[in-house]
Amino acid sequence: MTPEMPKDPPVVSSGAKPAKPARSLRPWVFGSFALAGISAVLSALALLFAVGILPPLSNSADRESQIRAYLLANPEVIVQSVDGMEARRQAAAKDELTAVITRRHDEIFNDPSSPLGANPRGEAILVEFFDYNCPYCRQAAPMLDSLEQEDKGLRLVFKEYPILGPGSVFAAHAALASQKQGKYLAFHKAMMAYQGRITEMSSLEVAADVGLDVARLKKDMQDPAIDETIRRNLALAQDLRIAGTPSFVAGKEIVQGLGDAGAMKRLIASARGN
Repeated sequence: MTPEMPKDPPVVSSGAKPAKPARSLRPWVFGSFALAGISAVLSALALLFAVGILPPLSNSADRESQIRAYLLANPEVIVQSVDGMEARRQAAAKDELTAVITRRHDEIFNDPSSPLGANPRGEAILVEFFDYNCPYCRQAAPMLDSLEQEDKGLRLVFKEYPILGPGSVFAAHAALASQKQGKYLAFHKAMMAYQGRITEMSSLEVAADVGLDVARLKKDMQDPAIDETIRRNLALAQDLRIAGTPSFVAGKEIVQGLGDAGAMKRLIASARGN
């Protein structure tokens, strides 16, 4: 029986966001920022005129014409105002996420229901939100393996985050159920190496290939605790503003998208407070 899709999943992107996304605003978003910026500029100019920093104005018509003339002569003030508002918005968003990470620290880094990588006692914790049908997650898998081998102090925490369809949901349930047979890592790595779409059938094929008792696995998948773990992961990702895979959390940082090994090492260093 295929597990049901979690209700009301967060907004999903079909692939990963860039690790360093280019700045992009929808036209209406940029327009709203621009209008707000212009309003702020006009208010500031009106104040400068009012306090006498700029030449006094005799009437409202002069005020409008002088403000217009000033903006035509100095159009960069509008861009600077919009950029300043965007910088403040991003800073506020970062502060908000830092607060969420602090408040939900144990759920993110120490949830006993979240499977661990090859170094379960490592002191530098890197959390990955992933989906077995995400091609970028599959690309990340061998890099993460190499990082674990190089750094025995690196503890990987896996957050099953099945957002790419029913096959992903079934696979996440199967993976969590495989812990009961002590074969999570074997199953996880084989799933990441699988060539093709992950479905119920392919998940069970991989399970058999790594030596899982498939009949027992199917039974274990019905454990309500597995549903609860996945629902918690989805809710946690939503609070962390995570919408795509892979996404990583370490220290006070969140990185959405697949970076290179150097970027991942810098993220791991942040987990150590370096």
